[in-house]
Parts: sequence; C-alpha cells; structure tokens
Amino acid sequence: MRTALALLALLSTATPAAAQLSPAEETMVRTVEAHFEEDVTLLERITNVNSGTHNHEGVRAVGQMLVPEFEALGFDVEWIDQAHVDRAGHLFARREGDSDAPRILMIGHIDTVFEPSSPFQLFARDGDRATGPGVVDDKGGIVVILAALRAMEAAGTLEGANIVVALTGDEEDAGDPIAQSRQHLIEAGQWADVALGFEQLSTDEGRDMGVVARRSSNSWTLTTSGRTGHCSGVFSEGAGYGAIYEMARILDAFRVQLPEENLTYNVGFMAGGTPAEMGADNLSATAVGKTNIIPDSAVARGDLRTLTQEQTDRAVAAMQAIVDANLPGTDAQIEFAFRYPPMAPTEGNTALFETLNAINADLGLEPMGVFPPARRGAADISFVAPFADGLAGMGPEGSGSHAEGESVDLRSVTRQAQRAAILMSRLAENPVAREE
Repeated sequence: MRTALALLALLSTATPAAAQLSPAEETMVRTVEAHFEEDVTLLERITNVNSGTHNHEGVRAVGQMLVPEFEALGFDVEWIDQAHVDRAGHLFARREGDSDAPRILMIGHIDTVFEPSSPFQLFARDGDRATGPGVVDDKGGIVVILAALRAMEAAGTLEGANIVVALTGDEEDAGDPIAQSRQHLIEAGQWADVALGFEQLSTDEGRDMGVVARRSSNSWTLTTSGRTGHCSGVFSEGAGYGAIYEMARILDAFRVQLPEENLTYNVGFMAGGTPAEMGADNLSATAVGKTNIIPDSAVARGDLRTLTQEQTDRAVAAMQAIVDANLPGTDAQIEFAFRYPPMAPTEGNTALFETLNAINADLGLEPMGVFPPARRGAADISFVAPFADGLAGMGPEGSGSHAEGESVDLRSVTRQAQRAAILMSRLAENPVAREE
C-alpha cells in the first residue's frame, strides 16, 4: 500500500523550525555512540558463525543468536522454516504499535556467500576497520538495524511504532520457486508504508550516497537449431545457415537493436555444434563438431537487468521479436527466468531520500547524492518495491563484498544507525489514514 507518508515527512522536516535535532534525536545519537563497542562485539559474534546460504544449520544458528536481541526490544520473533525450497529459513521480528502509526519494514539477510568450505571464516579487527565473511553483506546491516532500534527505545520513539524486521536466510541464492521463498517478504511489503533495505552503503569518491532504485536480475536461455549436413551446402536453400549462424545473428541483433539507458543483457556462455547441449546445472554446456559439418544446435545463457517493469516488458518483447526472425533453415527459442524485480525510482522514494538529506544536515553530515542504479545489484527490497516507498543502502560502508578480505568501516555502523533511527522516528510523527 503506497501512501503520501514520505511526502508528508518531507514537508515536516524541511521547515526551518525542524532544522535541528530534537532532544529525543540527541538521545538517539548519544545512545548509538555509547553502545559502539557492544555493537562491534555483536558483529564479531555473528560473523564468526558461518552462515553460507547452503549451510542451513549455520543460518539457523545465527538467527537464534539474534532472537534475544529483538525480544529485549519488545519484538515478537518468528523463525519461518523454508525446507520446502531447500533453504534454512527467515527470521521475522514484529512490533505492533499505534493503529495510525506508519508501518515500517526493515530488510536484511542472515546468509553470506561464504560456505564452510571457504578459507575465509573469521572476524578480525584493526582499529575502526574489520574483515570477515559477510561483515558488511549483510551482518553489519543487521547490527545497524539493532543499533537504530535500541536508540529509538532509549529516546522513547520506539513506543507506539509499527515495525517488521525481515531477515532472509537466502538472499545470496534465493530458493526455488522464488514465489514461495519470498512469500512472507512480499506479504510484509504489502503491509508496509515504508521499506528500508540495510545492505551496504553506497559511496562515490568517499561521499555517502542514497539508493532510491535498484535494477532487476533476470536470466534468459536461448537455443537455436538448424539442418545438419555437409558444409559445402551451407547458405543454400536446401541446407540453410545452421544453428551457429542463427545464434550469432540473434546475439548481434541484441547488441545493435536493444541498447537504452539502464538496460543490460550480458551473454554468460554459449556453445554450438553437432550436438551442443546445456549442462544439468544450467551453468555449463558441451559441444562437439567438425569443420565440414553444418551445426545442428547451439545454446546460450545470459543476464537481463532493467530499472522498471515497463523496461523489462519492452526488452523481453524486443528480444522475442529478434529471436523469431529466423535465418533460412533455422529455428530459435528463448526462455526467460524472472528472479529479482526492479526497485524502480518513484516520487515516494525520492521524498524519503530528501527526508534523509534533511537529517544529514541536522547531523552536520555532507548531503548525499543519488547513487546510479546501474551500479547496484539486485536485492530483497525489490520484492516489496511495488507496494511501499523505499530506500536501499542503509547498511554500513565497506569493501570487497563476496570476496576474501571483505571489510567494514565500523564507525559507519554508528553513522548509519543514527540516520535510520532519526528517519524512522520522524516518519512516525505523521499519522497514516487507513481504509477500513
């Protein structure tokens, strides 16, 4: 359900009278700062428990470590088992407040890309920087969530708030079918007025940036076929062009005809021959053939990323039209797998961003710019973007995500928690009229 909540919040924070921190907001700032070392200790504890997506026991263990943290703040906590999609599950924490208070969804994830077989397993601190598996993606984001909520409790602004914290256990490799693995998250998005994604903070040349949009992440599989025979007949009316020329025609037409802003369509791998076959894992292919035989088959898989659903629909239609214009003696089929939808830029998202920038001014921080969506990958917040205004990139600053040596700027946990706590508290000042 979309509301004018974000626009109302923008108006309430943009006036000169609001251009300073309130006593409650000053309490939030001090509380986050005072609990810095405790937050680092919690980050170390949960980082040192391996929670690679496919380590179900580890994902559940980290979830259980977080249960008392949320319960201490008055949240009802539920572990949602996901064995039916071969994943560990999700941790949802809910706090019901005033009926007319805005409904805020905070999104993070417990899992990491580092499975137990990875040599990169432990948290290590060097001053205000730390390394560890998932330390910024996304265990640091979870700590930001908890630090912000504790600050709100200390300031009295958590009382009466309507908040759901959704920590998925398979963000790095969502379970299939995705409609089932993301069912509870989508339902939470339909409930929410505002969604905040606590993955890594975007920066540009050292400047903090706001994320109001993220692109989709989908894939496609292309197969072509042709009449096989002796190569001397290639291009003839009887033999045609063969599967590889048809594949080359299609891929080159994608390159030439599809380009538009924020649209990409990478080709990950391809193979052609007599025969060419896709691997059972859909991540490989095999082919054999001779130079004097016209190939009878070719296969390719690729990626498709878009900024809006309209762009997705337009690109899919254009790709299908290209695939259907076959060379003589050939045929082709393309199949699309739609995984992560886009988080499209909206007026509500922009209004939330401007509200956040008003908070930056009150905190004495540099204004944020808008981070280019083409430079951010897909994320769980995209599943709720059609229903609620949102901001992504609310987690800490770091580097090297998904690689050994992944690191986090520990002081950015403080900065981001202060921003989040004040943002949610200011949003809560605007009652929402709901239809009965």
